[in-house]
Amino acid sequence: MALFAFTDYSGKEFIIQLTNEQRIAEARRILSGDEQMSVHVMGRIRKMPAPYNPGWDFHLDPDTITFFTMAIEVCDASIMYVNDHLDEACGAFLPGCFWCPWSSKLTREVADR
Repeated sequence: MALFAFTDYSGKEFIIQLTNEQRIAEARRILSGDEQMSVHVMGRIRKMPAPYNPGWDFHLDPDTITFFTMAIEVCDASIMYVNDHLDEACGAFLPGCFWCPWSSKLTREVADR
């Protein structure tokens, strides 16, 4: 298991938990600059806070997190917008609870707390 932080165009930080060794290695390649195409974060939101992601009322399900180059528009939203409109998520807004912030950028690996 490993924790990684990403930001979006707002500069706000969001922390994700990765449990899949392949995804962890992929995240580390993104941070090192070895991977420059599939660098944006996507996954299914869970409408509950996670202890490793303070300040937000939702988190990404670790089993669904992947990295992408381009994605469909209906899943794009800022961290703050998702948090502020969480009651609307998983319907017309973010169908299937799928979230893919286009401006997401991994910034660091988070040390265990």
